[in-house]
Amino acid sequence: MTNEEIFSYIDHTLLKPTATNEQIKKLCEEALACHTASVCIPPSFVARVKKDYPKLTICTVIGFPNGYNKTSVKEFEARQAISDGADEIDMVINQGDVKEGNFIKVKEEIECIKKACGNKLLKVIIETCNLTEGEKIAMCQIVTEAGADYIKTSTGFGSGGATTADIKLFRDMIGENVKMKAAGGVSSREDLEEFIALGCSRIGTSSAVSLLLDKKPI
Repeated sequence: MTNEEIFSYIDHTLLKPTATNEQIKKLCEEALACHTASVCIPPSFVARVKKDYPKLTICTVIGFPNGYNKTSVKEFEARQAISDGADEIDMVINQGDVKEGNFIKVKEEIECIKKACGNKLLKVIIETCNLTEGEKIAMCQIVTEAGADYIKTSTGFGSGGATTADIKLFRDMIGENVKMKAAGGVSSREDLEEFIALGCSRIGTSSAVSLLLDKKPI
């Protein structure tokens, strides 16, 4: 694959808690130059980026990174982010509810956030490193039934990131209207190409520019 083709799958990401305005600006400039699918940034930067870079597709995160916020808080976060100019929302599920087998509550929360998103994309982060295979399979069904647009492997802040095994499992278990996003632990061009070949429509990474263009990462 060409660099241009790979970049078209990339959510160019900077979610470090220490991220500065200058670093976010650099991220956006790189995204524009490389024609990435989006920038994925903290909610506090969304309004500013929308104003300064109106042509960029802006992704942000809610319930991030632990997912244990109340549903009403996540709903408010989503509505605020969209009001500020976000085009895509990446939400983190309540993993405790999954562990308790309270899948109805998890589904209802995703449905609530999807309703708040309206016609904006919703990607559901299930943090695969913390789930059993059975829980991952259950989440594939729930994400599908709840009407989300994507299932996403990881926050990048857990104990592990995307694996080919998890993406293959997603591919077999999600509905036809759900796409896949791999995130966390992408460390080489080969990783990028492999996840794309397995069917990922997006890859969340802060490393794509440094990996493909040999530039110093942000």
